[in-house]
Amino acid sequence: MSEALRIGVLMPEVLGTYGDSGNAVVLAQRANWRGIPAEVVHVGVSEAIPSELDIYTLGGGEDIAQTIASRHLADDNGLKRAIEAGKPVLAVCAALQVLGNWYSDAKGNRTAGAGLLDVVTMPQGARAIGELATSPAISGLDQELLGFENHGGATMLGPDVSPLGYVHAGIGNGLPGIAPRIDDGISSDAGAQAGAQLDTAIPDGYRAHIDGRAVEGAVSGSVVATYMHGPVLARNPQLADYLLAGAVGALAPLQVEGVERLRQERIAAGKAQQQERASR
Repeated sequence: MSEALRIGVLMPEVLGTYGDSGNAVVLAQRANWRGIPAEVVHVGVSEAIPSELDIYTLGGGEDIAQTIASRHLADDNGLKRAIEAGKPVLAVCAALQVLGNWYSDAKGNRTAGAGLLDVVTMPQGARAIGELATSPAISGLDQELLGFENHGGATMLGPDVSPLGYVHAGIGNGLPGIAPRIDDGISSDAGAQAGAQLDTAIPDGYRAHIDGRAVEGAVSGSVVATYMHGPVLARNPQLADYLLAGAVGALAPLQVEGVERLRQERIAAGKAQQQERASR
């Protein structure tokens, strides 16, 4: 490439709580290692979102931060134009919810999302916290997906949205109004809606499970959304290359020392977590 690959980090002041800005660093470094010049471009919450970047990343944040991000995306069509042009987008945790049609709180108050992803999010009843592992559900990925989840929302998928993966450790997208059965003294006390009458009805036209299987994340067109922190691309180089390939085409193989060791450590941690939860 004659020009540098430009990788955007959108609104890091409000969607940067969990270190998800590191995903852009991973993408840039994996491009550089292949001889593809790349740069990370931070786009603040008060700035217009350029539609000319090559890849876009958005991260997690708290409730107020989500509202700020939602309002900004409602007033700015830059990301919408980029998605319409097929630019790869990675949205993590709060950003998954913000890109959706709407998300609601324990009182049933809805906040409009950006409408860039056909998903809706409702409260689970308690936070899902811990290791998360899934089998990929989209073509182009065949390695187990790994991350750390920390969210209180249950996200349902529209008919044309695919899950990123099928859950075999952790909670994933969850179920509305049903607290995750974790009971580890952490998740159950972190944002639990004690005594709240939460809605458990899945909105018409949306799916929480597919063929009886718990799912994680959402994929539609060039948008990949997930609840996985880590950063997720540091733990999942195949997913990083999936996004890079969407911007530059076929990539040369790349092996990075230490990545497989990290993955095996997290796989073991997820299995231990599942065994511990099952024994309670």
